[in-house]
Amino acid sequence: MKIAIFTDTFLPKIDGVAISIYQFCNILAEKGHEFTICAPKYKEDDQIEMELHPNIQVYRFKSAPLPSYPDVKIVLPSHKKIKKAVKEFGAQLIHLQTPGLLGQYALLASKMYNVPMVGTYHTLISEQEMYLSLYRLLNLDKLMDYFILGKKIKKNLEKIENKATGNIRKALLWKYTNTFYETCEVIISPTELIKKELIEKGVKKPIAVISNGIDFQMFEGKPKEKPNNPPKLIHVGRISYEKNCDVILRAFHEIKKEIPQATLDIYGDGPALKSLKIEARHLEIYDSVIFHGFVDRSELPKIYPLYDIFLTASTMETQGLVVLEAMACGLPCVGVNSFALPELIQNDVNGYTVEPGDFYTIAKKSIEILNDVEKFKKFSRNSIEIARGHDIYECAKKLESLYQQVIENSAKAEI
Repeated sequence: MKIAIFTDTFLPKIDGVAISIYQFCNILAEKGHEFTICAPKYKEDDQIEMELHPNIQVYRFKSAPLPSYPDVKIVLPSHKKIKKAVKEFGAQLIHLQTPGLLGQYALLASKMYNVPMVGTYHTLISEQEMYLSLYRLLNLDKLMDYFILGKKIKKNLEKIENKATGNIRKALLWKYTNTFYETCEVIISPTELIKKELIEKGVKKPIAVISNGIDFQMFEGKPKEKPNNPPKLIHVGRISYEKNCDVILRAFHEIKKEIPQATLDIYGDGPALKSLKIEARHLEIYDSVIFHGFVDRSELPKIYPLYDIFLTASTMETQGLVVLEAMACGLPCVGVNSFALPELIQNDVNGYTVEPGDFYTIAKKSIEILNDVEKFKKFSRNSIEIARGHDIYECAKKLESLYQQVIENSAKAEI
C-alpha cells in the first residue's frame, strides 16, 4: 500500500502525535508499505535522530510560529509538494493526523486527486482554545511575567475572557473539528472513551478504536516492590497551559506537608514553563522541584523506573502517551477523571483519578499509595498489565487492516 500522511507536527519535534506517526510508519514500512509524510519545516536542516525506514519520504512545508504558542506552526501551502506526495507518489490513501492547515491541505488533496481519507483524532482542539485568547496572541501573558502582580493580573484576564468567550470558542472548535473529520471515510480514536465523546458530540462517520500503542522493546518495566525513601514523584510532558501542571505543583505542596523529604521532577518544555517556575517559588517548594526541561525520548526508559508515582492533571488527553510509558515502566499513576485518562488510570487498580483541578485529593491519593506497600506493589504490577494491552505491533496490525479495508471499499465504489 501507498499512504500519504499529513500532520501539523512531526519529528524532530517530540510529542505524542509525532511518536505515533513515527512508530506506525516504521513498523508498516518494514512490512513493505510505502509512506510520504507532509509535515512542517522547523529549521533549515531538520535532522531526525530516530531512523526512518527507506520506504518513508518526508516533505517539509515552510511554517511560522503561532504567537501565543511558538511550538504550533502555521504551515504555508505548496501545491508542488502536495502533488508529489499524493499524485506522483500514487497514494492509495490519505491519513490526516491533525486538523490544522496541513490537515486542510490533506482534505484538498483528497478531493483534487480522488483519494480516500482516514483521520486520527489525536488532539482535543476544543481544550486548547486558550491559545486563541487575544491577550496570549498579543503576547501580553509573557509581559505580565515581568511584574510582581503579573500572576494575579493574568488570572483575572483569563477569568474575564473565558467568561465572555471561552464557551463560545469551545463550541466553535468542536463544530469545526467534527465537520472536518467527517470528511474522512473512517475516524480513528485512540480510546473507547474518546469514541464515546465524539459520538455524543454528534459525529456520524464510522469510528475505529486503535491505540497509539507502546513499544515494549523500548519500555520494558519491572514491577516495583516498594517506594523510594524519600519518595520521588514525576511528571513528564509538554509544559503548556492546557496540561494544568500548576495543579501538580499545588498537589506536591500538600504532599510535602505530610512527607517533607519528598521530591518532584518535571521533564518537558513548553510555553507555561516560566510561569510554572514562578508558581513553585510562590508555593515555597522550588528547592524540592527539579525542572529538567526537554530530554531525549531515548532517555525516558531509564528515567521512569527511578520514580514512584506518575502525576498528571491534564484534562485533554485523547490517550496520554507519557502515562502509558510510565505505566509500562511499572509506575502507579494519579490523574484526573477527564476524557481518556480513566481508561489507563483505573481507580484502585493501578492508581486513582480525581476531579479536574482537585490538587488536594491528588495529594491525598498519592500519600495513600506511598504509605501502603502492598497497594503500591499491586498498582505497579497492574500498570504493566494494563499497558500490555496497548502493544504497538498489535496496534499496527489493526491500522494495516483498516487501511486495506478503506482502500478496497473505495475501489469497489468506483466500479
